[in-house]
Amino acid sequence: MSVSISFDIGYSVSTFGVMIVSLVFQYGSNMSSKRLNLPSRLKGGAAPVGVAYTVDKFELVFDIWSKTNCCAAADIVPGSGRNIWGVLYEIPQNLIDRHKSGCRKSLDEIEGECTNYQRMTIDLKLPNGSRKNGVWTYIGKDRKKWIQTSLPYVKHILCGLRENNVPEEYVEYVKC
Repeated sequence: MSVSISFDIGYSVSTFGVMIVSLVFQYGSNMSSKRLNLPSRLKGGAAPVGVAYTVDKFELVFDIWSKTNCCAAADIVPGSGRNIWGVLYEIPQNLIDRHKSGCRKSLDEIEGECTNYQRMTIDLKLPNGSRKNGVWTYIGKDRKKWIQTSLPYVKHILCGLRENNVPEEYVEYVKC
């Protein structure tokens, strides 16, 4: 039997030792924990913590070409948009960084970090009004114009939003 206690400082202590975990904010297709935890992805390594939204205003756009999905993938662009909702996960640090994941796929690899996206920190608010500052997320780096997303890709996003009970107003925004 394993007992696990999580602390906001990024450590998870279990009866088997200390594992460094980080909070990661996902706003695209990886909001669906079923998708993110597939055997071909993080193999159950991402633990959903709850939903959050950005403190700053962004616009949700589809301007990153995804070879894996064969369509435009989600990105958030700072500016005059709105607060973007997403899912917070606790993920072991060794599953985030491609140089530490060993034979397992890393989140950096899944996200195309260094090519399509850049891993950055972002400030978030939880539905209860408390803040989470300095949370990892992935922001578009190689933005393209005139590319389109696909219905199956958007369905992953909508699944993740509904799976995590994000407000319906935001679900409608994503549908547009």
